[in-house]
Amino acid sequence: MGEEIKNYTENIHNEEYKKDFCSPVLTAANMFYDKGREKESLNGCWNFQIDPYDTFLRSRWYQEIEEDEKGRKLPLDYDFEHWEKTTVPSCWNLVDDRYLYYEGAAIYTRKFEYSKQRENRVFLKIGAANYETRIFLNRSFLGYHRGGSTPFYVEITEHLEKENRLIILVDNKRRPEFVPMSNTDWFNYGGLYRDVELIRTLDSYLKDITVQLSGDNYDAIKIKVEVDGLHKNGMAEIDIPELGLGEDIRVKDGLGESIIKACPELWTPGNPRLYEVNISYRGDQVREKLGFRDIRIKDGDIYLNGEKIFFRGVACHEESFENGRALIEEEIRENFRLAREMNCNFLRLAHYPHTGKAARIADEMGLMLWEEIPVYWAIDFSNPETIQDAENQLKELIKRDKNRASVLIWSVGNENPDTDERLAFMKRLALKTRELDPTRPVSAACLVNHVERKIEDRLTEYLDIIGINEYYGWYDPEFDSLIEIIENSKPDKPVFITEFGAAALAGHRGAVNELFTEDNQQQVYRKQVELLGEIPYIKGLSPWILYDFRCPRRTNRFQRGYNLKGLLSRDKKHKKLSFYIMKEFYKN
Repeated sequence: MGEEIKNYTENIHNEEYKKDFCSPVLTAANMFYDKGREKESLNGCWNFQIDPYDTFLRSRWYQEIEEDEKGRKLPLDYDFEHWEKTTVPSCWNLVDDRYLYYEGAAIYTRKFEYSKQRENRVFLKIGAANYETRIFLNRSFLGYHRGGSTPFYVEITEHLEKENRLIILVDNKRRPEFVPMSNTDWFNYGGLYRDVELIRTLDSYLKDITVQLSGDNYDAIKIKVEVDGLHKNGMAEIDIPELGLGEDIRVKDGLGESIIKACPELWTPGNPRLYEVNISYRGDQVREKLGFRDIRIKDGDIYLNGEKIFFRGVACHEESFENGRALIEEEIRENFRLAREMNCNFLRLAHYPHTGKAARIADEMGLMLWEEIPVYWAIDFSNPETIQDAENQLKELIKRDKNRASVLIWSVGNENPDTDERLAFMKRLALKTRELDPTRPVSAACLVNHVERKIEDRLTEYLDIIGINEYYGWYDPEFDSLIEIIENSKPDKPVFITEFGAAALAGHRGAVNELFTEDNQQQVYRKQVELLGEIPYIKGLSPWILYDFRCPRRTNRFQRGYNLKGLLSRDKKHKKLSFYIMKEFYKN
């Protein structure tokens, strides 16, 4: 061995500094049913600091070592309490112009007090943070989560003190092995952009609940419960007062299931009927407002509660001009009101899981939803870590929203090339979706075969609904090509045109053949709906997109960092001419 190096400084030279911060991994297995529970919000004012060199992890700032082994004060490179202040939830890109395009690590920290009440366990919930997240509490590393749009949880019971230092490290760097990968057509917002909350439970608690309509005549409700904690055998109680239901469900080894006879009034977009559902187990209680409905596919048609239905929709990103992806509830309601004004009964929530509040509001307002995970464009389909990431995001989404009546379709991806690796990847996700939730159809937004001029994608064998993105009149100006595709395709499954449209600068007028004018966009929409409205196998439309949104890929003199395919301006104050084309088409 050579001479020992005595001036080695690990935090400078160790490039494997992250290896101790990748486990335990927080996944769908850590989730539990938190709807209808009392929570304590940790939203509000946090201390914030970007960390482009990952010094927090390299130097383990979370340990808060302020003295050396001889008790001498150390010069520190951080000062938690005197960093700048920021609001949680928010996206750091819009907090300060300095961070608009920042991609990397950023540190959030705050203190909170804790006093034990009647609970025996305490969990921390992060509604969403983009993209990699590491959680530290009172000098301990608690867990790591990957995925920028789904909620995750970690138990903090054993780490709590009277006064607590919570640190959440968020990193939004784009990477080719992530889901989505490094190249997307939307803005890469960073930060703690959904709620941060504490949830207290008893030593035995309801970990998961499934409540769904059952029976061919819609005359029963199927209820499943999963219990965790000290006592996994006992009786769970279900109460639906408006249906006069009060039943017990036997729980054995943590699991219980029952089918209860009931005839609820069914949820529809025109009549979004919700019932208060109360479930309790050994003092732990969950209260929810849920709707009951049935969706089935038969002979190429889609039936809601036994009636054929056409999905009159629009696609929508989770973004606002002022708040980025940290939408407040009123902004979600505004989006839904605008969709309803356009005579929509359906929204495609693209291209990643939107906040769970969206599905709850859609339940109330009577809008059907397509929800999807960001398996988008050229995912690393051959990478085992990538499929695990995608599958976990799928599980977290389904666990979160499986009881929402408004959620009718799960989608496993968007615009992927039809390769062998992609087929294996997407097939696995489609099969996993059916395993997790056999009550809803599975879809994906596919690409057409532009050479053979037909709908042709091997993935469609594993889908219930075929989604097709096409931009004839915009990227391909020849509408005759679309006519050929329609004539050459005879799918035996319902088809949604999940994207179509053209870009226009709000308020910019000109000739119908002049690009980026509202007149040109209007002409494209007029031709699209005239053609698509006559095709019998098309059962739904979601034009791209409700309003303009940020995208760094779009840089011409009209776009200036925005995708302008919206039917509304970016602030939603201006309705483009095409908005009225869709409004009239859906009305008729």
